[in-house]
Amino acid sequence: MSSAAEILVIILAVVLSVFLIVGIILVIYLIRLSAEIRRVAATAQHAVSSVESAVSGVARLTSPMVVAELVGKYIKKFAKASKKGK
Repeated sequence: MSSAAEILVIILAVVLSVFLIVGIILVIYLIRLSAEIRRVAATAQHAVSSVESAVSGVARLTSPMVVAELVGKYIKKFAKASKKGK
């Protein structure tokens, strides 16, 4: 082999080894990133379920309050109307 071919083989070997090392490092970072994404997704899912249960509780509480408020308005309305009629 000529010296030019040997130099090209050495350069190619060095470049390929650098790409291999960089590839391994990137794979490690991607694995860590995917684990972090899973943790964030689990936390977000827990937060959403907590908010959903809170909203459900508020909805159960507000339904009777709205009905009671409407009944109270009608009672006040009829009480004022009956006072005017007397």
